[in-house]
Amino acid sequence: MNQNVSAPRVVNVSDLRDLAKKRLPKMVFGYIDSGADREQTLAQNCSAYNEILFRPRCAVATPEVELKISVLGQNFNLPFLLGPVGSSRMFYPQGEVVAAREAGKAGTGYTLSTLSGCRLEDVKQATECPAWYQLYLLGGRDVALKTIERAKSAGFSAIVLTIDTPVSGLRELDVRNGTKELLSQNPLTMLPFLPQMLAKPCWLSQWFGDGGLMNFPNVVLENGPMGYTEIGPALEQSVVTWDDLKWIREAWGGKLIIKGVHIGDDARKAVDLGVDAVVVSNHGARQLDSVAPTIRVLPEIVKAVKGEIDVLMDGGIRRGSDVVKAYCLGAKGVLIGRAYAYGLAAGGGPGVARAIEILKTDIIRTMKLLGCDSVHKLDRSYIQTPQSWGS
Repeated sequence: MNQNVSAPRVVNVSDLRDLAKKRLPKMVFGYIDSGADREQTLAQNCSAYNEILFRPRCAVATPEVELKISVLGQNFNLPFLLGPVGSSRMFYPQGEVVAAREAGKAGTGYTLSTLSGCRLEDVKQATECPAWYQLYLLGGRDVALKTIERAKSAGFSAIVLTIDTPVSGLRELDVRNGTKELLSQNPLTMLPFLPQMLAKPCWLSQWFGDGGLMNFPNVVLENGPMGYTEIGPALEQSVVTWDDLKWIREAWGGKLIIKGVHIGDDARKAVDLGVDAVVVSNHGARQLDSVAPTIRVLPEIVKAVKGEIDVLMDGGIRRGSDVVKAYCLGAKGVLIGRAYAYGLAAGGGPGVARAIEILKTDIIRTMKLLGCDSVHKLDRSYIQTPQSWGS
């Protein structure tokens, strides 16, 4: 049975998080919610926005606020897109299809993870808006080439190549919750961790109704789609390097985005290699802990690319005001991840729609209070950052 995700019960993204926690087994909620190691970066990804203060223009009438943006020549009705979140089908039946459909209804983009439980063709068919495909080189070059061809045929309009995952980060909560044991399908190793699954009968019923433990249908190996337990070893055998950009671009032939840029030198390298856009991202703080929060390094990346390519960012977005601050610091687009994943886990399509609605309403209200009638007019004059952040 789905939970009520409508207002006034759900006022903000944190409320959706609470509902997701209530509905999901500990293992699944921990997968969405946790970060790497001591989770320093996970906390700072969100808290860094608190250090940015607004400088509003008062006594300014803003009856309408322009939210539409264009990224890579593709138009969106909202200043944020849905970023890639792996294993969304574990949160809710046909999760990736459901999320893409809601993004399309809202007039914004959806980015599909390689680690999707749904076929990329089905996901693209669910939305009429531009959709991007996030690429890992799981299974090696030949497997990736076949996936790229499928994404091209299905109508995806950009490849998002993730470069910050040479190995999986250590999410300690996954270890404590028995993720590896539960995915092993070995009854003896699963047994100590099964009560958490049995304690969520509604989720369990929907999960089994959707086919139970999924594989990854967009990573097709010699013996069939990649299984869940194969991810870790496959990542270590498929490290992305700058040299890979050439053959990926040749195979794809379209817009190429690099996701996982932390420093200006890498952003500049991406520009010099002909990339079309970069995403300032620390993988939701799920890879290397103790890296800087993305909003703090965004200005460095913007400065490095010198306006030659679009700069997007993700990480820690929980309120519309966070999106506004990112635009003030030079972002041309923002990706949200956990914010809509909580909504999906809390209530499927209505939950995703509520997450989008919350952020959109927050953005409009924030901009009216700032006295700014267009996201394209946002700049540093509307904010104050700490001196420690530098210029």
